Amino acid sequence: MSNNTVKLKPMPSLKSDKQAQAFVDTADLSTYDLSGFRPMSFEVQNKTAALNLRLPQSLLDAIKVKAKNKGIPYTRYVRMLIEHDLAQ
Repeated sequence: MSNNTVKLKPMPSLKSDKQAQAFVDTADLSTYDLSGFRPMSFEVQNKTAALNLRLPQSLLDAIKVKAKNKGIPYTRYVRMLIEHDLAQ
């Protein structure tokens, strides 16, 4: 019995939307192991409501650091956290 299984490459660590876009634009995704991917929702609804939230400065600073590490604006990161919690 011959083994024709092709070893897939691990996905590179992409730190920003810009890096991800450049990777997708140039990579042959069929050669990468995508088994660890999870479904993701995209922002398609208009934002028609606003939320004014008072936080301790240290919490806001921590949120901004996490968002920056993910390469996204902190307000989008907060919205993602809320959406994730509500989806569970």
